[in-house]
Amino acid sequence: MSESATVPADAAAPEGIRCSDAEREQVRAVLCAAAGEGRLTMDEVEERLARIEEARFRHELSGVTADLPGPERTEPDGWRPILGAAGRNLAADLAVLLGRAPEPAPGRRRLLLALTVLIGLLITAAVVVAAVHGFGADGFEPHGINAGEHGRG
Repeated sequence: MSESATVPADAAAPEGIRCSDAEREQVRAVLCAAAGEGRLTMDEVEERLARIEEARFRHELSGVTADLPGPERTEPDGWRPILGAAGRNLAADLAVLLGRAPEPAPGRRRLLLALTVLIGLLITAAVVVAAVHGFGADGFEPHGINAGEHGRG
């Protein structure tokens, strides 16, 4: 190795991960929001903005906003979270059924297979019942010997 490739022991890099411009911008947004809420004075904002520009590592950025509350998480309303959770569960169950994921609990694969077969049988039965009782463009039509007399007084 050459002399220029070796790093002297006293010039070791400090611990931490370097921060990016985007991370600095996020911290600036938090400071602006805090100032807008009245949590910081303009002098405090200016002092902290200067610290952001001097920061080289992530832990230095987190120290700038350590005494401020984080952004509020807003949960989406309506069916979207429920449908998302159901979709994730269905995908996980299908992965277990297809053998692409390990079985989370003993016997769960058999239970999922039994439920899948049961649902398939129920759908088939519903289609057969609907076909026997008749369905078409005019709706349900009565069948039988006295179908023409049905409903007449």
